[in-house]
Amino acid sequence: MTDFVVIGGGIAGASAAARLSALGSVTLLEREDALAYHASGRSAALFEETYGKPSTVALNTASKDWHLDVNGSRDLPRGLMLVGREGNELAFATDMVSMHMRRLTMDEALDMVPVLDPARVTQVGYHAEAWDIDTDAAVQRFIRELRGNGGSVVTRAEVTAIEKTATGWRVTAGEDYETRAVVNAAGAWADEIAKMAGVTPLGLQPMRRSIARVAAPEGLDVSKWPIIFGPGEAWYAKPDAGALLISPADEEPSIPMDAWADDMVLAEGIALYEEHVTTPVQRMIANWAGLRTFAPDRCLVIGASERDGFWWCAGQGGYGFQTAPAASRLLADLVGGRAPELDGGTVAALSPSRFGSD
Repeated sequence: MTDFVVIGGGIAGASAAARLSALGSVTLLEREDALAYHASGRSAALFEETYGKPSTVALNTASKDWHLDVNGSRDLPRGLMLVGREGNELAFATDMVSMHMRRLTMDEALDMVPVLDPARVTQVGYHAEAWDIDTDAAVQRFIRELRGNGGSVVTRAEVTAIEKTATGWRVTAGEDYETRAVVNAAGAWADEIAKMAGVTPLGLQPMRRSIARVAAPEGLDVSKWPIIFGPGEAWYAKPDAGALLISPADEEPSIPMDAWADDMVLAEGIALYEEHVTTPVQRMIANWAGLRTFAPDRCLVIGASERDGFWWCAGQGGYGFQTAPAASRLLADLVGGRAPELDGGTVAALSPSRFGSD
């Protein structure tokens, strides 16, 4: 018998398992060969405190010190640049306010990103308070905490059945795991896991996002460039180990699956980037896609279900890494019967009960 079975080995499950390991024994189950295989392994890896709904921003704020001072993001400054063209002034102005950006002159913008096209880019905003996240270090840090407290990780453990027992739950994943409580951190599969347990699904929707890794403009060092966004997050480009990641920021509804990129969608994203620069993309190095899973209101879901001992840690959308330190602490506070560090309004906005469960 283990106190907690956590289903899902992405950043949500890894962080939840680590925090819960201070409260009892924990077994983390992951269906793939390795942790962080799906969405967590395909993240753009950026910490931007103002990104997301108000409840997400509250989690970001509460996670900031962990990212900067524990996981090393303070040494990985990135910054965020917003570039607009004629016709998208309203979306640009909205992002400037919501993301607390300051306006740059074109000369200032060109000092940062020399390939911007002054003939087409009509407005530029900038926010320095954005950092890269070492995603592998974050996952491994939580796993070390879990194992340091006696917890275990089981890979190649696809859950096929969950049933209520007299003492808690039985989770079948190759073998049976008897547990006092189940934590559903299964990402795109979270609603499917809930159905297995007889828990009402929440209407979580996996959304595909595609990314191309392309060669940097010839002769230019892009390592210090900020991440570049189009207004309304219509596309983005981010430096990555001497190359650029370019995404059309697509959100294509999908079933839970090992997602792959669509060539036409990638081409659209690259074209959007090229509309703002003087140097066209010459070569694609690689491409991939991941599933970002959202609740209907696009806020995370953290808390108890209507069935005793079944907990949600799901709906991370595109905010899994940057919210994980605070989201996992909130889960552990709720499971442990402690007063959450987050304010009551935020806790309520994240609770599964907002969808009508008790």
